[in-house]
Amino acid sequence: MFYSFLRYIIAGLIWLINGHAQTQNKQQLPEGPFVLVAPHRTWLDPVFLALASWPHHFSFMAKSVLFKNPLMRWLLVKVGAFPVDRAHPGPSAIKVPVRALKDEHKALMIFPTGSRYSADMKGGAILIAKLAKAPIVPAVYQGPGSFWSLFKRKPAIVRFGAPVEPPKGKLTDEALAAFSDKLQENFNALDYAINPEYKYVPDKKKYLEEKEHGEV
Repeated sequence: MFYSFLRYIIAGLIWLINGHAQTQNKQQLPEGPFVLVAPHRTWLDPVFLALASWPHHFSFMAKSVLFKNPLMRWLLVKVGAFPVDRAHPGPSAIKVPVRALKDEHKALMIFPTGSRYSADMKGGAILIAKLAKAPIVPAVYQGPGSFWSLFKRKPAIVRFGAPVEPPKGKLTDEALAAFSDKLQENFNALDYAINPEYKYVPDKKKYLEEKEHGEV
């Protein structure tokens, strides 16, 4: 209930401020649970991806430090987020999202690069999808990168790709690397379809700061 209420509030606010949100290829989203993966470029990524995927409800991974604030923790739990210590993930980082997919029939949104300043792929999204037997849907967001930039009313675009089944067999390092490359190719193709001139350049300084603090 709260998820739906918040969705309408945020959607209305963004429409008033920006008015140029676009969703492309929404027909690619499966009817059942799935794992939505996208490169993490701005804190607005999950907002626009969730709005574009409606009426699907998501569970989210969020770094554990965000849950230290009681008000933030309450809000995150209400919207389906769960804490993950990126430096020491632990079994719950896999078990909780797998349970949400299999038992709660929610979709899972995960950013396989982890940090919005990194281009490195992580294997967690692939493992979760495999254990839950859920398809992986690649997606990209292009648009404003901050709340204030929304007022410039430039287009905010989400494009979905075709679902991809997780790799079969044992998840060796080679299998993970090959599938990660496949996901990256999907991201590149989606970006190109939106704008052939688009190029995302991570902020290396902020990435190194996050890495130093164990957040990457």
